[in-house]
Amino acid sequence: MEESLTIYKFLIVEDNPGDFFLIEEYLTESFSLFSLKIENAKDFAEAKSFLSDPLQCFNMIFLDLTLPDKQGEELIKNILQEAKEIPVIILTGYSEIEFSIRSLQLGVADYLSKDELNTTLLYKSVLYNIERKRKKMELEESKKLYSDLFHLSPIPMWVYDMETLCFLDINQAAVSHYGYTSDEFLSMTIRDIKPTQEMEKMNLVLKNKGTLFKDKFKHIKKDGTLIDVEIESSCIDFLGRKAKLVLANDITEKNNYLETIENQNQNLKEIARIQSHVVRAPVARILGLLNYIEEYDLNDDEKKFFQESIKVSILELDEIIKDITNRTNL
Repeated sequence: MEESLTIYKFLIVEDNPGDFFLIEEYLTESFSLFSLKIENAKDFAEAKSFLSDPLQCFNMIFLDLTLPDKQGEELIKNILQEAKEIPVIILTGYSEIEFSIRSLQLGVADYLSKDELNTTLLYKSVLYNIERKRKKMELEESKKLYSDLFHLSPIPMWVYDMETLCFLDINQAAVSHYGYTSDEFLSMTIRDIKPTQEMEKMNLVLKNKGTLFKDKFKHIKKDGTLIDVEIESSCIDFLGRKAKLVLANDITEKNNYLETIENQNQNLKEIARIQSHVVRAPVARILGLLNYIEEYDLNDDEKKFFQESIKVSILELDEIIKDITNRTNL
C-alpha cells in the first residue's frame, strides 16, 4: 500500500508518562494509514516553546488540565492564547459538567474524559474538529472575498435592512459618489436618498420581495444633485437580518448623452425639412427671376425691380442658412 501524503502532527501536553503512552497508542492506531508525528510537552513552558517555534505546525493539541506549572482555567486560557487557530482538545481525569461547559465557552474544541477514552472516540473527535477548522477557514475566506468585492468595488454598493430600510453596510465608492460619510449613511434609510417624486414608485417596489430586482430610479446626493441610477439588488442574510445587497450604477451622463443625440436627430430632421421645402422657395424665385431677365428686354425700372426681388430672395436664403448653422451648433 502506498503511504498517504496526508501528514497529521499532534502536540500532547501531558506530564503523566502512562497517560501520554495511552493517548499516543490510540492516535497511532487511529491514524495508521497516515503519516503521524506526535510531540510531548510535560508542562506549559515546554508547550509554549513548541507552539512558538515557527517550524512546528500542529493539527491538534491535547491538553491535560493539571500540569506542574499551570492548572485549570488559567492553563486553558494560556494555551488557547499560544495555540491561536489550532484546535485544543482537553483530556482530563475529572468529569465536571460545569467546568466542561465553561471550557467550551472559553474556546476549546472538545472536552473528553480519560476514563471514557478509546480509539474510536478520539479519532472521531480529532477528525470532526479538523474538519470544523477547515470549514471555519473556508467561511473566513468567503467573508474576506465578499468584503473585498464589496468594499473595493468601483461602483457604489450598499446593504439595507428589508424591514427598517436602514443602511447596514456601505462601500467606499458610495461614500465618494454620494458625498455622505460612512457614519452618516449608517444613520440613514434608503428613503433619505430618494427625491419626493420617486417615493410612490419606491413604495411599490418595496412590496416586491423577489430575490433579484433591476430598475431605474433618481437619487439625491448630499449636495442636492439629482442623478439617474440603474439599480440591481438581491436578497441576502446579513448578520441574521433579512437584507438586500444593492448595486447603484450612475447613468446620468449616459442619459444626458442620449438626450443630446436625440435633440441632434430632431435638429437634423428639421434641417432636412428646411432643405426640402424652405430653401427651395427662394432658390426657385431667384432662378425664375434670372430666367425672366435673360429672356426679355427690360427697361431700367423693370431691371431695378427684378434686382430688388433677387436681393430679397438672397437675404431670405442667407437667413435660412444661418438658422441651419445654429441648429447644427456650428
